[in-house]
Amino acid sequence: MRLSTVILPDRRWSEGGRESWQRAEELGFHTAYTYDHLSWRTFRDGPWFGAIPTLTAAAGATSRLRLGTLVTSPNFRHPVTLAKELISLDDISGGRVTLGIGAGGSGFDATALLGSGQEPWTPRERADRFAEFVPLLDRLLTEDVVTHEGAHYSAQEVRNIPGCVQRPRLPFAVAATGPRGMRLAARYGQAWVTTGDPKLAESGTSEQSRAAIAGQIERLGTLCAEAGRDVAELPKVLLTGFAPDRPLDSFDAFVEFAGAHAELGIDEIVLHWPIADSIFEADVAVFEKIATEGLAQLS
Repeated sequence: MRLSTVILPDRRWSEGGRESWQRAEELGFHTAYTYDHLSWRTFRDGPWFGAIPTLTAAAGATSRLRLGTLVTSPNFRHPVTLAKELISLDDISGGRVTLGIGAGGSGFDATALLGSGQEPWTPRERADRFAEFVPLLDRLLTEDVVTHEGAHYSAQEVRNIPGCVQRPRLPFAVAATGPRGMRLAARYGQAWVTTGDPKLAESGTSEQSRAAIAGQIERLGTLCAEAGRDVAELPKVLLTGFAPDRPLDSFDAFVEFAGAHAELGIDEIVLHWPIADSIFEADVAVFEKIATEGLAQLS
């Protein structure tokens, strides 16, 4: 199992931003991700910086740590411009980038670019766009020249030379729990991402949450088989913080949580970097002990 973290882009680089990414590397995290949003929920009225520039700065401040988004979505991204930025970031980082990608939700990202009288996309419309976004982005990152005319996106003789450092392209970690998104993960993903069942976050139990994740993995297996792929070969990533479990409450709580989810088939656990006075508040000492010693308890 791998252990990774999410560092939210909520601090100026000169006021603690740089140090968090460097500390993540020192602690031995496999990957440090960041959210790719224009702003996010309770952080909306506070500082919030762009994901790609933040990851570019992090690439220059680290040397071994993998970097990524968790997740990028079509809500305010276009595959043509995103591909150019990702190829640049992959080059600057020396091939250390993973793109976490999902269909997006109904929050601020979904409304920030709307004109007067426009309505946010429905869940079906988001799924439709995602179904076109992922294959087009795959082509843009693997082919030198791409032309595409789709229902939602166009690309006219777009050049992306020399392409990614990672071949054939940087990996996609596809976040999905519905059948359409999971089919995209089965076909295009180098990893699959879940947060569990959001309906259980407030009033569910740990047992219910784990049963829901087990069900998701079972459905993923069916879709992988349809795509001619062994689900065991697709890494499964759990982003914590949105389920009943509280793995950062103590070191022992994490060890029990990690062991239970390893049995389900989860390959990578992602913990939020502690942020005081927020939903991600946690004891920094416990967090750092988990980072350095937590997985060793599972062997």
